[in-house]
Amino acid sequence: MVDSMIDVADANRAGRRASQLAGKRVLITGGLGFIGSNLALEMVRSGAQVTVLDNLDPGGGGAIHNVRDAGRNLELVVGDVLDFEALSPLVTASDVVVNCAASTSHPRSMREPLLDLDANLRGTLNVLEAVRATGHPVRLVHLGTTTQIGRLSSVPADELHPEFPTDVYSANKSVSEKYVLIYAQAYGIAGTVLRLSNTYGPRARIDSAEFTFNNYFVGLAIQGLPITVYGAGDQLRNALYIDDAVGAIVMALGSDATIGRTYLIAHDDHHSVRAIAEHTVAAVGSGSVASVPWPADRRATDFGDAVLSNRRAREEMGWRPT
Repeated sequence: MVDSMIDVADANRAGRRASQLAGKRVLITGGLGFIGSNLALEMVRSGAQVTVLDNLDPGGGGAIHNVRDAGRNLELVVGDVLDFEALSPLVTASDVVVNCAASTSHPRSMREPLLDLDANLRGTLNVLEAVRATGHPVRLVHLGTTTQIGRLSSVPADELHPEFPTDVYSANKSVSEKYVLIYAQAYGIAGTVLRLSNTYGPRARIDSAEFTFNNYFVGLAIQGLPITVYGAGDQLRNALYIDDAVGAIVMALGSDATIGRTYLIAHDDHHSVRAIAEHTVAAVGSGSVASVPWPADRRATDFGDAVLSNRRAREEMGWRPT
């Protein structure tokens, strides 16, 4: 079974590399981060000429070593999407833009809401304005998050589920999505939004609880430290492997049918936080799992279960997690 799963994943990757990306000029904002760097390496393998823009925020996930194996078809620009004068010529020189630039920490967004607003809203508007000003077609994919939905009123949640986010980061990502859809409708920008679930895999930061919890669990287990879950840890989550996330981005870029659309990019399976912790300890071979009481600040922003449908992505993009 494992071998067959690996074969399918390898076949999908090979197919993506033979895609329409060959020869394209691609700009990835936030391209030194977890998702951006994995995407950059895949784009290079696909024959694209890739430019990575990243501000190397110490509170973010960007690291130069994430793209050390990229080769000559990747150019690194240290800069910020908040600097429109620096961003605009990079967008103008591109055929494809993938906006991975974001402040992605839920707790940090509550501590520093104005920083989060700048990164996730002003930064997105700068990208959109730069695309609008290019004078030539630019294909855009913007990354959102499934936590935009907030607490579920129906299960499974799909793209039409009402959005009542429970933290500033999720709220700002919800608004940034609407900016993309407005610009697509009003100005004809070829933009697509992908809301990613809890993505894990190589090049993720595993040293801090500020980032995706399942990657942090791996970091704790590697050190033989206890993984703490809040309360019973029975809240359901959706874990998405990075190759599946990258595949969704590439497939969205290759289809005009996705323009002006939003997609939930989530796995078919859902697991409790405790189960994910226990499986992590078993896979790594060290560490332990312990329950602790809910901290008041985390209880206030918790959204309960995340049970998600990927039906639209399957039917309209032909994407599925492998």
